[in-house]
Amino acid sequence: MSTFWCETAIVAADGNPADRQADSQADGLPASVVASGVRVETHNGRISSITAGTQPQPGDTTLAGVVFPAAANAHSHAFHRVLRGRTHDGRGDFWVWREQMYRSASELTPEKYQRLATAVFAEMVVTGFSSVAEFHYVHHELDGTPYAEPHAMELALARAAMSAGIRLTLLDTLYLAGGIGTPLSQEQMRFGDADVQAWLDRLASLRSTIAAHFPPEMVSAGAALHSVRAVPENTLKVVAEQLPRDIPLHIHLSEQPAENQACMEAYGTTPAGLLERYGLLSTRLSAVHSTHLTQDDIALLGSAGTTVVMCPSTEADLADGIGPARQLSDAGATIALGTDQHAVIDPWIEMRTLEHGERLRSGQRGRFTPEELLRAATDGAVRSMATPVAPSALKVGAVCDLMVLDPASTRTAGSRPQQLAFSATASDVTHVVVGGELIASHGVHTHLGKPGNLLTEALKELS
Repeated sequence: MSTFWCETAIVAADGNPADRQADSQADGLPASVVASGVRVETHNGRISSITAGTQPQPGDTTLAGVVFPAAANAHSHAFHRVLRGRTHDGRGDFWVWREQMYRSASELTPEKYQRLATAVFAEMVVTGFSSVAEFHYVHHELDGTPYAEPHAMELALARAAMSAGIRLTLLDTLYLAGGIGTPLSQEQMRFGDADVQAWLDRLASLRSTIAAHFPPEMVSAGAALHSVRAVPENTLKVVAEQLPRDIPLHIHLSEQPAENQACMEAYGTTPAGLLERYGLLSTRLSAVHSTHLTQDDIALLGSAGTTVVMCPSTEADLADGIGPARQLSDAGATIALGTDQHAVIDPWIEMRTLEHGERLRSGQRGRFTPEELLRAATDGAVRSMATPVAPSALKVGAVCDLMVLDPASTRTAGSRPQQLAFSATASDVTHVVVGGELIASHGVHTHLGKPGNLLTEALKELS
């Protein structure tokens, strides 16, 4: 058992803490409250009691600042971190950037990937993330031959997550085509499997291997379809019928207008319509990006209760566009946030950029309340993950995953706790707790040291 005393904390409103202020309930959902002097007791990594209006007791770990639940990163490609600061100049678009990404993927080995992913996951932890959904498709040797250990790449990521202390949902990805009606290119061979059944068999084996070697609260397997470009229509029915129902399913959806056009020409419908045709739109589906949607698409995703994972910093960096987040939320979709290609790893910037994108789209301010933004960065991802996710406010029974913000930094000084999403950055995260254990302090990982050092060494091996 560990016990934390929080100077100020965002707690669930189902209790009666002293000295509290209710957040806005404009979205019709239960408000969180700002409480002072909050003592949090834990048992087996979960919050067992919360008491407000207290003083610290001997043995308590003091968390000075404003304590929030830790963030959940609902979409990550760890190896894309190689591209930060190396691919932003010059002209081009997503398709030009993709060629650079393929070159980085071609350099990975299990050993190099484990070192890189350990560093990337450590960066996530010190910036406030306690869980990540890793959309993983670099499965095999360069020519598509399986490694001698068939799950070598997957196990490298799992070991990296364990070293960094981040909860990992490893999304093993189906990738069969280089485009609609197009075979895999040479650069894509290591992403693919012989067919959908080979992928299903490999996924089943991976799930068994992970379950045998890693604690389920830290590492679990999920599934992903890369996109309707990479997954032919005749495989969608097989996926719908045979993919186990107890795991999350993700897909890149309508990220580019060219994808929509190709789908319409081949199948007579949009990517969302194609998924609906085969019964794949549901509450367990996470549709990543969803940038270029029709009004019918928005209605389909909303009525199915789909989670839509927005990656605002990536979508801005790649000039993808601004997705209709407010419309999707109003239609019934759950909004979650991810850092995708890791041009930035910062939950606060993702929250703020989501809202700023909406303001640019609509010409109106206040499209999402601060509480809605925090929910998108925390339990909005709950259906995206197979590992636990912290809720958007501290509550008994939840995993004790916390991040602490300095409310008096150059950026945050004067901010009200409820509005820190509009002023804070990851640089203001002073402490991170995962499973009741203090795992990061002032940008330094307690077990691994400074992520910058880890990243510098890992990136020396990769161009």
